[in-house]
Amino acid sequence: MNYSELSVWAFIMIIAVLLFSMLLGNVLRTLVPGIKKTLIPVSVMGGMLLLIISTITYYCAGDYFFNLEVFCGNGKMNGMGVLEMITYHSLGIGFVASGMRTSKKKFTKARAGEVLNSGLTTVNGYLIQAFFGLAVTLIAAYLLHTDGLISAAGILLAFGFGQGTGQALNFGKNFEEYGFEGGGNFGLTIAALGFLVACIVGVIYINVMRRKGQIQIVEKEKGNSLADYEDENEISVVSSMDKFTVQVAIVLAVYGASFGLMYGLSMLIPSLATTLFGFNFFIGVLLTIPVKAVLNKLYDKKLIKKRVVNNFMMDRIGGFAFDLMIVAGVAAIQIPLLVKYWGVLLILAVVGALVTVFYVNFVCKRQFAAYRHEQFLAFFGMLTGTASTGMILLREIDGTYRTPASENLVFQNVPAMVLGFPLMFLANFAPKSDLNALITCIIVGAAFVVLNIVLFRNNIFKRKRQPVETDTEN
Repeated sequence: MNYSELSVWAFIMIIAVLLFSMLLGNVLRTLVPGIKKTLIPVSVMGGMLLLIISTITYYCAGDYFFNLEVFCGNGKMNGMGVLEMITYHSLGIGFVASGMRTSKKKFTKARAGEVLNSGLTTVNGYLIQAFFGLAVTLIAAYLLHTDGLISAAGILLAFGFGQGTGQALNFGKNFEEYGFEGGGNFGLTIAALGFLVACIVGVIYINVMRRKGQIQIVEKEKGNSLADYEDENEISVVSSMDKFTVQVAIVLAVYGASFGLMYGLSMLIPSLATTLFGFNFFIGVLLTIPVKAVLNKLYDKKLIKKRVVNNFMMDRIGGFAFDLMIVAGVAAIQIPLLVKYWGVLLILAVVGALVTVFYVNFVCKRQFAAYRHEQFLAFFGMLTGTASTGMILLREIDGTYRTPASENLVFQNVPAMVLGFPLMFLANFAPKSDLNALITCIIVGAAFVVLNIVLFRNNIFKRKRQPVETDTEN
């Protein structure tokens, strides 16, 4: 191998440019006060900078920035395709890292109920976004007859807004098999618009509520202690194998095992291959459950004396993966492919913003009344961006995490996955025909009604207290 060949350096150059763009975005946030106030995540800013550069390069040079020779290795690989690959794998790796975290917290019955309600709110957020998204594109496909647009495209609103860049790309690419031209880019664009909605609406909400005196900006009071970085009886930071290396090895081993499982199942059931590999993140998270169970058994039997998983480092791996996913996903958008869809995209963004604001605010006032503003910002940020976006908004008014809003954002993943996973299969059913899209819209609407009955169960089914009869006779 000749190390002077561009093919040797192409992938490294792509990663370097993605990370440098985030550094540049961070510098802009530091130097320009107006940008910092928008609360736009650095990864989104970095992706937008590269998107602007890539679009200008396309119109000036006839191809996208990441398809230039230095990123394509003498034509041996497509740079924009590599960005999509990075987005796809970063989603899975990030979820595996999050899934490997351990928790010693025990919930009271009341807190367990709040966590369940948090998961229900998340799934209902996906459902209302999917319902209105499908309604928009069903009408648009019928009235506008836009070439390449399929009636099921609107369900990507739930993936782009509700689940972020990785899932929007996964399902958008799957939709291309059913004639949706530029489906992957359509999903990525919805995700990028979702981040803007999260930041713009979130900042407006904070300022409005602060002027009304309903919220106060709370700064973090103290720095981190050693307990924030490691638990008791963990392996040493530096030994024969670096502690961070151990964490990365565990995450990649689990993610590699998820590939083996998906590949094996796809060999047995070839028709499910696309669906299985679209759920790489979920299968990875499922595998973390037996892995943690085995590790706990080994700890109990003293076969492993030191705990090998470190929550702080798993958070850092997940954070890095999600940052890389976002910046690569936004940079991978190909604007020229989306010119004919801009009207539909903007309508979806506006509709998605309105229904999410209304629904999340409605739920938080009734189910999380003691900390409704904190919970609103956390949920709204997550349901239009990612969990990280929710935490960014939450920190503006709850820097010390004095309310349970941050915990709800973390622990809602379990009930949300259990309740939402079966419904995600509808996303592969919807694009097969206009009738399928309509049926999916109806099913999603019905599921939304049912799960809201479960969410508001205490309000709907509460028993009226009977007045106590007293004997007034002597």
